[in-house]
Amino acid sequence: MLRPLVAEDFEAWREVRIRARDWLVKWEPLPAPGQPDATEDRRVFAFRCGARERERQLGTGYGFGVFVGTRRDRFAGEINLSSVQRGPYQNAYVGYWMDEALAGNSYTPEALVVLCRFAFEELGLHRVQASIIPRNAPSHRVVAKVGMRNEGTALRYLEIDGRWEDHVRYAMTAEDWAERRQELMGRWILEKV
Repeated sequence: MLRPLVAEDFEAWREVRIRARDWLVKWEPLPAPGQPDATEDRRVFAFRCGARERERQLGTGYGFGVFVGTRRDRFAGEINLSSVQRGPYQNAYVGYWMDEALAGNSYTPEALVVLCRFAFEELGLHRVQASIIPRNAPSHRVVAKVGMRNEGTALRYLEIDGRWEDHVRYAMTAEDWAERRQELMGRWILEKV
């Protein structure tokens, strides 16, 4: 299940972020100097949730917690659509992370399919893109499972963990989604209901 994170999710989110810290931070930008750490302060996490809600209201971003289990109540990670652009572009970027303890269970590709359905069918976007550091094999497997198209490597694309890193760029368009929707939904969503 995907849903926006709320302040009440702090303890579950914090536990995963602390426990899986070494697994996660090597793929993430460094925090801005002087920026408080959301894992250390419930108020900072609540502010982060509020900022995501404002993005949703403005239509510029859509952040979701990924919840798994028979009751879909175990926090597993996050998946986000960011930098939503309208006009002739109709594009957004997708980013995700998963609890190391739950990696390899296909939760991330399933969440990506749900997010693509939302992006193409509810938001009416034309294109969804993901950019992945070449050595991040788990994230490459996610986009491969969903069939996102490799569109080449952007050199020194993003600053990650203090270094400018190349990123392989992947994309799916609304046409790709329309062509593959039934297959993707059947493989990742419908058979799980």
